[in-house]
Amino acid sequence: MNDLARTTKQIGTIIQRARKKRGLTQMDLAERAGLRQGTISLIETGNTPAKMDSILAVLAALDLEFTIRSRSKGTASDIEELF
Repeated sequence: MNDLARTTKQIGTIIQRARKKRGLTQMDLAERAGLRQGTISLIETGNTPAKMDSILAVLAALDLEFTIRSRSKGTASDIEELF
C-alpha cells in the first residue's frame, strides 16, 4: 500500500479503506489503537482535526506507517484518482 494524502479527509479515507480491507469495525480498530470508536469515526471523516498521536496509534494498529517526503509535482487529478 502506497497512498498519497494531502488533506485530513484523504488521510481518513485511506485509514477507512485499510480498516475495511482488514475486515475490522471501527470498534475493533479503536480497541487495537487504544482509542474510542468516536475518535476513529472523526479521523475517518477528516472533518475534525485529530491529534497526531491518535493518527499514529491508528496507523500502528493497521500496521501502516507515516512517511514524510518532498512534495510531488502531480496534478490535482492525479490525487483525485486515488479516491
